[in-house]
Amino acid sequence: MKKDITSKEAILAITQDIAFYILKLNIKDIEFVDKELKRIEKREADIVALCKIDDVEQILHLEIQNSNDKLMPRRMLRYYTDIKSRFDKYEVKQFVIYIGKAKLTMHDYIRESSLDYKYSIVDMHNIDCEELIRLDTPDALVLSILCDFKGKDALDVLKYIVKRLAQLSKDDEHKLGKYMLMLETLSDNRELKDKLKEAEQMLREIRYENLPSYEIGLEKGIEDGIAQGMEQGISQGLSQGLSQGVINTAIAMIKEFNLSVEDVAKKLNLSIDELKKYL
Repeated sequence: MKKDITSKEAILAITQDIAFYILKLNIKDIEFVDKELKRIEKREADIVALCKIDDVEQILHLEIQNSNDKLMPRRMLRYYTDIKSRFDKYEVKQFVIYIGKAKLTMHDYIRESSLDYKYSIVDMHNIDCEELIRLDTPDALVLSILCDFKGKDALDVLKYIVKRLAQLSKDDEHKLGKYMLMLETLSDNRELKDKLKEAEQMLREIRYENLPSYEIGLEKGIEDGIAQGMEQGISQGLSQGLSQGVINTAIAMIKEFNLSVEDVAKKLNLSIDELKKYL
């Protein structure tokens, strides 16, 4: 899981949601500390955080794994020793969240004559995707992308998640943006980034009419059209010269909302050829 400044809020939310919905842990006061662990940072550990688990300060270490790695126990042990070297007084809870398509074959322990080490593996094949979706909260919907879709078409599932997130956000674009960022961050782990882009395109297509900028521009265009005597429709007015309001609306829909000339012309009842002259 990539961690950068733009996704810090998303990683924080993802950590809380995995802990609550998947690990059944009550955590709070999260402070990411992986940057303080030189070797772990170099080896790209997913999440290492100092937090309160049931009101006791502990270290939570999460790895999201999309393939079986026979060396995973060794990797987790190395992470453990690095963490304890820096935060010796805290208990360390380690979890691997397995989201791979293949059956889980990794061990969650090392047992040798001089070593007995164990961590926890959560197999997302055993987590009911529909159960998370039925919870119908934005956090659970986002997290459901890590589940096995049980044969359902991935694009259909993503379209539902994206559409429902938009509905639950209730026109709060900042809130929706936060959840979409979380979804995009997790989609990399499931190799679903391209399909998510398709689902996001669908969201843009169904939402642009409801955007205030669209409604204001359309109303202004109609007002201008009426003022210029375009009673017989915008398309007739086009042959006599489009009103500035309609032109601005069309250009905004094409350039700002990424819509095609054909779609905009159809929506505004304009001639495609005439509209192209203003682009």
